[in-house]
Amino acid sequence: MLCGVKYHLAQYNIAKLIEPLDTPRLADFMAALDPLNHLAEKSPGFVWRHQTAEGNSTAIRVRDDPAIIINFSVWESIEALFEYAYHSRHVEIYRRRREFFEQMDLPFAVLWWVPAGHEPSVAEADERLDYLRAHRPTPYAFTFKSRFDAPG
Repeated sequence: MLCGVKYHLAQYNIAKLIEPLDTPRLADFMAALDPLNHLAEKSPGFVWRHQTAEGNSTAIRVRDDPAIIINFSVWESIEALFEYAYHSRHVEIYRRRREFFEQMDLPFAVLWWVPAGHEPSVAEADERLDYLRAHRPTPYAFTFKSRFDAPG
């Protein structure tokens, strides 16, 4: 912590749909979305998640591509996010991601530290992902595999 400022971990990822969300091929993903969002909210270390009035972020469009959807949240620590992402029911859908989304050659997920209480914007998150893609992991934008500690 720098000068007594506490930091939380922001995570943002994008996915390019194989088909529109309302098609039968995406039915399992859509059926899991609300329960997984609820599970995240109840998980230790959860702070905040981006959502629209529908309760998720599937209506948000980025990168001038209507097939790209986002997932965006803030956690108390990298360990808390990792526990939810890879040791909860979330991992079941994550393992099936190729059934729902195109494989991306560039990084599709980014992590960064934010001052506690800050709700980052989608524009900020998308910029962090672009930075990661251009510069590889740094303290400004990193991944689970190349982690950096909170400032201070």
